[in-house]
Amino acid sequence: MSASSEPASPSDLRGFIDLHSHTDASDGSVSPSALIELAVALRLDALAITDHDTFAGYAVAAPVARASGLDLVCGIELNTRLRPPEGHPRSMHLLAYFLAAPPTEGFATWLGKLQQERRDRNQKFVKTLRAAGVEITLEEVERIGRSITGRPHFARELVRKGYATDYRDAFRRFLGEDAPTYVEFESQDTEAVIAEVVAGGGMAVVPHPVRLMFPDQASERRALERLQRAGLAGLEVYHSDHSAERQAYYLEMAGALNLVPTGGSDFHGAPKPDVALGSGRNNVRVPAEVLAAMRDYRPAPCPR
Repeated sequence: MSASSEPASPSDLRGFIDLHSHTDASDGSVSPSALIELAVALRLDALAITDHDTFAGYAVAAPVARASGLDLVCGIELNTRLRPPEGHPRSMHLLAYFLAAPPTEGFATWLGKLQQERRDRNQKFVKTLRAAGVEITLEEVERIGRSITGRPHFARELVRKGYATDYRDAFRRFLGEDAPTYVEFESQDTEAVIAEVVAGGGMAVVPHPVRLMFPDQASERRALERLQRAGLAGLEVYHSDHSAERQAYYLEMAGALNLVPTGGSDFHGAPKPDVALGSGRNNVRVPAEVLAAMRDYRPAPCPR
């Protein structure tokens, strides 16, 4: 998909950055090169590619960004299993940014194991879907997902074959956590993933915290403090799912916990047509100072 076919966005975002975006190397629809072209056209000061479980999109985009003079940040979004001090375990994403150097060889080896676990889950998905009468093969889905195949690619194939009317219907009937054919992702505990990120030279950040749906501020704070003791460094304050009030709330939370505030649109292209690069749902404006603070970050003691 070309940059010009993406949702309408403000034409000039100088002084702003976007540290949460996806390419077609994971579950986005825009190629890495086209994403760089779009960021340059918007005049963003910096962009981070944070594809799920892969650096493939970043690797393709990096030379294009250098040639364009765009500050491109190496990032990744990982699946984890959060086990809060109280309440039930839940699925949670974790952003990792590699600001000073590429990920270590050890991290790359660990990531390879994670990618194999994803393939194993996809095979289980095919088995449960076929048992439910859905004619689908892993090869068909992998032709869409390419380097990293996940539920969004299954959804596209289910829609193409007529088993679902649209993306949301596919998740509701087949792929969502409440669907009878859902397959749980055997994710590692969040603290363990944070430790891998830190050991690999990365900065660990909790993305879109509003999605974790803590019952109250106290339990949310206790969970974040626990993650901070494991090495968590940042909290995504600016995000398309966060209202102005939520942004203010998380900015205050980040300050109280000595976490670096970060942010990004969570741009995917066609899968999320209402989320524009750099501006989200017209509610995301991440100042360039955020990236400077991330690069200046030094761990501080966790509040007791």
